[in-house]
This record gives sequence, C-alpha cells and structure tokens, in this order.
Amino acid sequence: MPEPLRVLFVCTANICRSPVMELVARDLAGDPEASGVEFASAGTHARDGHAFNTDMAPTLPTTIAPDGADAFRSRYLTAAILDEADLVLTAESVHRQHILDDRPQLHRKVFTLGQFEATIAELPGLSGRELVEAAGRRRTPSAPAHDVADPYRRGTAAAEKATGTITAMLSAVVPRLVGDR
Repeated sequence: MPEPLRVLFVCTANICRSPVMELVARDLAGDPEASGVEFASAGTHARDGHAFNTDMAPTLPTTIAPDGADAFRSRYLTAAILDEADLVLTAESVHRQHILDDRPQLHRKVFTLGQFEATIAELPGLSGRELVEAAGRRRTPSAPAHDVADPYRRGTAAAEKATGTITAMLSAVVPRLVGDR
C-alpha cells in the first residue's frame, strides 16, 4: 500500500480554525486507509495540550462525533511536524509567511487553504499527490479573500462564519486530495 498523503492544517493557537479544518477534512474524507489521506493540525503559537475552543464545537457539522472535538488537544508547530507533511494549509497568509520565513525550502507545499482551493480550481483532472505537486508549481497568488478570519473570543457569529468558510473550502479541496480511491 502506498504511503498516505499527509496534510497539515495550521493556525495560531491550534484551538479554533486548524482543529476545525482537521476534523471537517477527516469527516469529508472518511476512512484514512481507504482515502489514502491523513490529516493533522498544529499552531504557530500553540501551547501543547489545550482543548478545542468551546465556541467552535457547536459549529461543527453534525456528522462529526462530539468525542472528536472533546478528544482534540493542541500542539505547537515544529520543524519535524512540517517535515512529515506533504501539504501544509494555513488559515491565513500570516501563518504561511511565518512558516516560510523559517523554512523557505517548503514554499512548494505551503499554501493558505483558500489559496490552495483557488489553485486547484485551475488544475482539472488531477488528484492526490499529482495535484499537490502541480499546485506547488503553479500557485495562485495569495489574497486577503483566501484567509479565514480568527474567531477566537469574537462570539458565536464569528465561530459560525469561520466554520462555514472552512467547510465550504474543504468541500472543494478534500475530494480532490482523495481522488478516485
């Protein structure tokens, strides 16, 4: 069996946006063995072991089991975590830049989630690793519209908006990563 495609989601504290990305992506992809894709998350300024933000949990799609959010724990983004990933999708361009400032050699595999969604829209017929490699060669420039605003301590409406934006983007991205497995 081929190595799974490893996708890493990154935000600031790894308690709001990137956990939503991880949980929604897993839900959309289904069984990791069957999909051939593994999803994880980390934060540029995270503290290891913090729980998923309580404002975000109620915004998750109902298809995600509550214990998924309950069991989630944050982790700090390290070089080793980045090296394990085949694709790194960030919540905002500031996270992408944070990574590339330290690790410029990763530029072909680090995108904002919205930037990756826009890039793959221009690459029909590709999926999985082939899609990720092609996207790295032909990236859409990052734009403010590609960012997912931070909902932390901004109330229910901000949490719902962030989850809705993430879910819409991942609904376009995850099927292309999984492909025809």
